[in-house]
Amino acid sequence: MIVKKSIDMGGTELSIETGRMAKQADGAVVIQYGGTVVLATAVASKSAAEYRGFFPLSVEYREKAYAAGKIPGGFFKREGRPHEKEILSARLIDRPIRPLFPENFYNEVQIIVSVLSSDKENDADVLGIIGASAALSISNIPFEGPIAGIRIGRIDGEFVTNPTFEQLESSDMDVMLAASEESILMVEGEALEISEKEMLDALAFGHNAIKGIIEVQKELIKEVGKEKLVPQPVETDQELVEKVRSLAKDKLPAAMDINEKLERYTAVREIEGDIQESLAEDYPEMNRTISDILHDYQKEIVRDMIVNKKIRIGGRGYDDIRDISCEVSVLPRTHGSALFTRGETQSLTVTTLGTKSDEQKIERLEGSSWKSYTLHYNFPPYSVGEVKFLRGPSRREIGHGNLAERALKPVIPSEDIFPYTLRVVSDITESNGSSSMATVCAGSLSLMDAGVPVKEPVAGIAMGLIKEGDKTVVLTDILGDEDHLGDMDFKVAGTKNGITAFQMDIKVAGISEAIMETALEKAHTARQKILDIMNATLSQSRENTSPYAPRIVNMHIDVDDIGMVIGPGGKMIKSIVEESGAELNIEDDGTVQIAAEDESACEIAMNMVKELVRKPERGAVYTGTVKKITNFGAFVEILPGKEGLLHISEISESRIKRVEDHLKVGQKVTVKLLNITRDGKFDLSIKAAKAEEK
Repeated sequence: MIVKKSIDMGGTELSIETGRMAKQADGAVVIQYGGTVVLATAVASKSAAEYRGFFPLSVEYREKAYAAGKIPGGFFKREGRPHEKEILSARLIDRPIRPLFPENFYNEVQIIVSVLSSDKENDADVLGIIGASAALSISNIPFEGPIAGIRIGRIDGEFVTNPTFEQLESSDMDVMLAASEESILMVEGEALEISEKEMLDALAFGHNAIKGIIEVQKELIKEVGKEKLVPQPVETDQELVEKVRSLAKDKLPAAMDINEKLERYTAVREIEGDIQESLAEDYPEMNRTISDILHDYQKEIVRDMIVNKKIRIGGRGYDDIRDISCEVSVLPRTHGSALFTRGETQSLTVTTLGTKSDEQKIERLEGSSWKSYTLHYNFPPYSVGEVKFLRGPSRREIGHGNLAERALKPVIPSEDIFPYTLRVVSDITESNGSSSMATVCAGSLSLMDAGVPVKEPVAGIAMGLIKEGDKTVVLTDILGDEDHLGDMDFKVAGTKNGITAFQMDIKVAGISEAIMETALEKAHTARQKILDIMNATLSQSRENTSPYAPRIVNMHIDVDDIGMVIGPGGKMIKSIVEESGAELNIEDDGTVQIAAEDESACEIAMNMVKELVRKPERGAVYTGTVKKITNFGAFVEILPGKEGLLHISEISESRIKRVEDHLKVGQKVTVKLLNITRDGKFDLSIKAAKAEEK
């Protein structure tokens, strides 16, 4: 049975249909918004998996090339490994639904969102959140939904629901919100230095719109929803729990009060090892269970310390920021570098200045584009004292890098002001919480150290939450343990003027707008403090770029002259490159970017281009080259590619019979430009040039 429900969203119909496709999945829906269509499926394994310390949920988001009427490139002509956009969209879908599965449900769950049609106007990622929720909600998989997602923009002061790609170009914010009817579950986005109040207003607007989408899902559930599986209660050996807690109660609280991360982890490992050894005989092959019991006790201790004793790990107050140090120009041959350390989190971030040829081509369903600013984030295992294989970037690294990139993007100068391609790379050399926000701070300093004229310095901070019953505590600058054992990780980045990027993940079933407001206020205060520390090291961009950075100059030529500068088969531009040593890139609008390692090469190339496109002037005298001889005169090239007629009557004061008696091909002659005809032809004269010399 095919069932379809719909709702109007900002003048465009949003429909949810089930019963047509993927009927063997536990839950499957087709979501359509405009001409963009996604298929979302949810399937759970038929039996519980062995507990691995985390819920076995996998979310995949795939864009089909046929959705935009394209054939994939490459030898195989089929979709390959997920690209960055697909990974980021999968993370967007995963984060709001992950906290909504029962604690004792360990069956593997897989969500697959496939983009089947793209109208190149509406992004499918928001449909993926709705589709995942709807597919789970109508399935037999236990899920505390439904939820919905929405994108919020603001154009000319008015909020816009699910703005198109074109509308986002004019929007001063791009906010992705996921929520249930009662609470906010996930927030992510970027903005052009908006205030905390403006952000809260956007979330309130979006949350109100989300409620209609949830109502549509409820109607669908009422008609086709399956009876939910009931997870089997986890049998807990209370005697073992008591023994573990008894053995740990004198040592574990003291261990959790150790400030230094590795010392704290070592102490906890030693406690666990002693307990495992003492219980090995009575509880063989129960090491995993003992570890889980100890972890739960550790979580209880930390949360009790914070909520009831008002003590954080290391003795900080709720709003205290760890000690910060900033260094710039830490590497001798890079174009810009910074080392930002906050407590035990450290980012070494380097900025490299490139040319137009270094831009990255982005291929997406909505079309191709070129990207001149990129930030990459690396999280090597040594940063947390671990040993792991080095492979490609993880989903986490891609997500953290994207957040930091968006945080700095609003302050990056336009190409007209600073014509370089920028690559910023953050290597996390030490980590104990909020390395993405350390990347924002280090990235800002690194850009300024490279001489990039950023509009304002940018800093970031991570806020946490501990919620125990009616007691709620918002924490500033959370440690890794406070993130892991807490309920929220809310990252906020911005300038002194406002917010530029944000990302919130939670482990509970939602938070109120009041908590959001408190977290944003505290983040604002913390951000100003961090900016003051950063400004004490470097408060504005350096006046000059590194001597090791390429020199770049831009000039503009008439569009009609582009072919002349390029030459037949690129002959002319190749000769300029060979003779000057500079690199040239010519845009369709006539912009010529000239780049070289030294300014003299740029100057040589620029002068060669100027000479090529120089326009002949009436009355000017030129030294030209005879290119062709006819019976009525000669054609003389006075400028590259610019030839004029030297009539036989203008060669000598006296009358001549044969041009060949006075001129030869290749001969240099001095001529005066007498006239430029309406059709652009040039009349030349040797007689007039000689007369002018006298």
